[in-house]
Amino acid sequence: MYTNQITDDWEYIKFKYLFEERKTKGFPNEPLLVASQDKGVVLKDSYGRRTTTATKDLHLLKLVHKRDFVISLRSFEGGIEISYERGIISPAYTVFFPKKNVNSYYYKHLFKSHSFIALLKTCVTGIREGQNIDYNIIKDEYIPIPPIETQNLIVAYLDRKERQIKKFIRNKRELLSLTENQLYALVFGTKGQQEVKEWEDLFDKNWEIKKGKWIFNERNIKNHPNERLLAATQSRGLVFKDEIEENYVTATQTDGLKLVCNGDFVISLRSFEGGIELSEVQGITSPAYTMFYLKDEYKKLKNLKYYYKYLFKSSQFIGLLNTVVSGIREGKNISFRDFRDLKIPIPDQKTIDSIYKLHIKLVDTKNLIKKENELSKNLLSTLIENVVTGKLQAPKSFEKKPITISKAAEPATTYKTL
Repeated sequence: MYTNQITDDWEYIKFKYLFEERKTKGFPNEPLLVASQDKGVVLKDSYGRRTTTATKDLHLLKLVHKRDFVISLRSFEGGIEISYERGIISPAYTVFFPKKNVNSYYYKHLFKSHSFIALLKTCVTGIREGQNIDYNIIKDEYIPIPPIETQNLIVAYLDRKERQIKKFIRNKRELLSLTENQLYALVFGTKGQQEVKEWEDLFDKNWEIKKGKWIFNERNIKNHPNERLLAATQSRGLVFKDEIEENYVTATQTDGLKLVCNGDFVISLRSFEGGIELSEVQGITSPAYTMFYLKDEYKKLKNLKYYYKYLFKSSQFIGLLNTVVSGIREGKNISFRDFRDLKIPIPDQKTIDSIYKLHIKLVDTKNLIKKENELSKNLLSTLIENVVTGKLQAPKSFEKKPITISKAAEPATTYKTL
């Protein structure tokens, strides 16, 4: 598996001589864990995404210790995960731990490297997507075991590089926050941060305030089965289902789905938490959702929809939205009937133009940051691959200067290729 290493002091032994499988069960009171490709094995309660939760037969779940490794149903794609917590996990997963004195975090990096993932793909029995890795196959494969000093050096070096990447990404996110703060300052003006008695008092006194039904029309069109399926997300708005990784429930019969047009606003089952989404694509989505769009007379206000895009995602508007669903069970959709009597501001064209300019800046910055993040992660992934397999030596000493990375984002046009 591993060739062309630049050092001769590494050993290569079979997996089974370095690691031992853990099959312990009968700990129903331990916290539930989830294995993720981006965060490792973490507490389910802190994971932040919806996953299937076991509610019975918890005594059948496998015990995982801190720094154990877990082979999940997706390991053939993303590698083996290290556990950062003690808890219990699906009995379908394989849990193992080191028998020798090794640095577990060296193997954390090795088990996520390209060459090791390629090895894992040869250890899958059958062809069904999501099939577990066959531990009986992998345990006879050879893996490297560098001197413990080398393992420690590699871990320290790669951990520093990971911190640099995370700091870089964090700084770029601050750019987004600055632009978003400017946007919301325009949506509400300085009054947005003040305590006011009435919703209307948040806005410029010269703006017109009307009920939603006088500004928007509801769209309730079905029977467009050939349109692409859409998913409503709180972070990305309306997106095509076939372009995202998340597993959303997909309708088998599409005739009854509702049409969403470019420029429509969509109220989803989670709008009471995250606001109303603006769609910039056309497709079909759940009949439980509510769609509405600007009346023709308000389309004359150029780019007005972008003002409402940010108004409808603001914490102030979400608070207002919750006044019409008070007492309704969690997850119930908000109908146009609920929305239509809400008082909605109509800003002046100057404010709309300023918001649209910031919107374009925000979109460009997000696209640029996405490219920069992908490039940074790819560079780190290549570095990890070369260092953990011995193709590149980690420096025996590296300067521990403060990590300084510019927050300034260059125009997207400067990034022609990656």
